[in-house]
This record gives sequence, C-alpha cells and structure tokens, in this order.
Amino acid sequence: MAKEKVCLAYSGGLDTSCILKWLIEEGYDVVCFMADVGQEEDFEAAKAKALKIGAVACYIEDIRREFIEELCFPAVQCNAVYENIYLLGTSLARPVIARAQIKVAQKEGCVAVSHGCTGKGNDQVRFELAFYALQPSIKVIAPWRLPEFYERFAGRNDLLDYAAKTGIPVSSTKSKPWSMDENLAHCSYEAGILEDPDVTAPADMWKLTIDPLEAPDKPEDFTLIFEKGLPKKLITNGKTITDSVELFLEANAIARRNGVGRVDIVENRFIGLKSRGCYETPGLTCLRSAHIDLEGLVLDREVRALRDQFVTFNYAKILYNGLYFSPEREFLEESIVASQKTVNGQVRCRVYKGNFSILGRSSETEKLYDASESSMDEIGAFSPKDTTGFISVQAIRLKKYGDAKNAKGERL
Repeated sequence: MAKEKVCLAYSGGLDTSCILKWLIEEGYDVVCFMADVGQEEDFEAAKAKALKIGAVACYIEDIRREFIEELCFPAVQCNAVYENIYLLGTSLARPVIARAQIKVAQKEGCVAVSHGCTGKGNDQVRFELAFYALQPSIKVIAPWRLPEFYERFAGRNDLLDYAAKTGIPVSSTKSKPWSMDENLAHCSYEAGILEDPDVTAPADMWKLTIDPLEAPDKPEDFTLIFEKGLPKKLITNGKTITDSVELFLEANAIARRNGVGRVDIVENRFIGLKSRGCYETPGLTCLRSAHIDLEGLVLDREVRALRDQFVTFNYAKILYNGLYFSPEREFLEESIVASQKTVNGQVRCRVYKGNFSILGRSSETEKLYDASESSMDEIGAFSPKDTTGFISVQAIRLKKYGDAKNAKGERL
C-alpha cells in the first residue's frame, strides 16, 4: 500500500531536517518544498541534503517576481506599516510561499502540508490560514505543536543528538544566539539573546546593511518614478531600471551600502504575546518613504485621509495577522488601486549614513499643487479676504464651546 505524502516547507536547517526525518519515521513519503523569495541561500545544497535524508522529491520555486509585484508593491501603494514602524517584510512573503507550497502539494497528491514554525509565533497562523483558504480540505502537520514531537525535542541539543543518531548532515553545532528569516524585502532577527528587550543588538548580527557609522562619507542620490502609486523606474548613475525585480534589487543595493533600513522594536504578536524583533528593510524603506512624499504633492487631501485612517491600518493588520486570502483583503486592495490613480510623478532621493531624505518631487500630469496660489510673494488666484469667512464659519461651534466652558467656570 502506497504511503501518504506530506509536503514539507524545508529550509535545509537543523529544525526542518529533523522534522523531515521524523515525518519519514511516522510513515509518510515527504516532498520537500523551498521558496526562493530572494534570500541568500544555497538551494541546490539544501535540495541535495533533503534527498539524502530521505525526501522523495524536492522542489525549488522562484517566486521573487510574484513576491515583489503582488505583495511588496501594493504595500508601497498604501504605505503599509504595522504599529508605526514594522514594514511587514516577513508577513509579505508568507502568502506567496503558502500558495506555491499548496501548488506543489496538489501536483504531488499530498494529503498534508507541514512546516517548522514555532508554536508561539505569528508564522504558524499566517501559513495555516493561507493553506486552509487555498485548499480547504488540506491537513496540516505542525510538529512544534504536537506533544509527541516537542516533548521529545525540548531544545537544540535534542535535535543535534537526533541528527547524529539518524545520520542527518549538520554543518555546524554552534548556533547564533538569535533566529533569522530573510527574503528580498528584509531580514528579521529574534529570539535568543534578543528576548531581553534591553540587550543591544550585536553589531555583527546585522546581515544586509552596513553600519551607518561606517557608511560612505559621501551621500548617494537617485530618482524614483511612480505610476499610479507603483514604482516604475529607478534612475541612478546614468542608468534607468524598469524591470520590477531589478528595480527592487537596485533599491536594496543602494540602501544596503548606505546603512538604511534598520529598526529594533517590541511588537504585539497576533496570538497575544509581545515580541522583540530587529529588522533590516533597506530598499522597501526607500520606496515607501518616496511614495509617501509624492502623495503629498499629487493626492487629494480627503482621499489621503480616508486611505490612511482605514486602508493603510487595516491592510497592514490583515497582512500581519495572516488574513491575506480573505474577502476583506480583496476589498482593501481594490480601494488601494482607486486611491492611487493620481499618484504619478518622480521623487529625487538621497541616502546618507542610515538616513533617507527627499531632495525634490514633481509631476507632469497632476496639478493639485499651484505654486502661484501657495506663494507668499504674490496674490495669485486665491483671494486672502475669502479666508475671513472661512475662519468665521469654523469658529461658530468653537465660540459655543468657549461660552459653555466659561459658564461652568472651567479653564480652557
């Protein structure tokens, strides 16, 4: 009788290598799946390791373009940010990874999918909600929530012992005192020594960006061009880049060598726990900041206010909480597109020692900004006397408020 198949999200590391062997021991044929979302990783070496351990197949899927165009760029369009700081680098990658994993599982006839996410984190929620939306009948095996697994493997030493006993190749027995997750948008660091929120992140932890103190002494300038809120061109050192992947890679390279995009925060996880996380988000920091600046020039005030209050907040929350494959996300994305019709123009940018700044912005198509009307040196089409009536109308309710406070003897 043929064994049931499981599709395992595999990284080549100690945890998922042990999970792979454990699933085989549990009687499954295991198909390994790896997603290339731009992380610096030796995929072929990991594939060879998976097959050596006993996987019946191993897929490597390049989903970088899908990641950028379907997740990162819409996040730029709505200026997505979680709790004012986190640019959602990990959250953004999960939907495309889950979709690609389910596609492989369906191709291989798998009855279940599996992952190595911890039982205390956000990713287990993000992946599994995506799995159930994409294939409602799928079974999920989450070893780190199964007592028979986590009671057997209480820590890293138990995993190392198991690897030694079962012949799992381990490249090193020394682990960095933190965990990492990398993709094209960012690299995250958490756990280990970082669990103390008052411990300063070690200088050698940061992988993507140069220390701002060691960044070049000369600023670097470049121009970003947006169409309907989407980054369409990046102009730097006389070259113009239009391909979405190449544009994102170039924005990353510029920001990385100038130390842009580091944050260190304590955030609120979806499951209710607080977590300290350090993030490097170089290129996305520049793209989002430039987009916000351009909106000041070309986006209607009330449209921007509604988008900021409703769409931006809720889109970020949906991404963070793992609800990407939901009707509310579809609704919000249609709202994002509607809000970005006039976000066309260019932004001249500068990066210098960890800082991103704006040198100027312009638009050939949008005319909301009128220098003559705004000028303090000429009257233009705007009549200053009209402001008198505007102030009088705005003051009606405030006068009533002031009278009421005075009548009660309360100080304003």
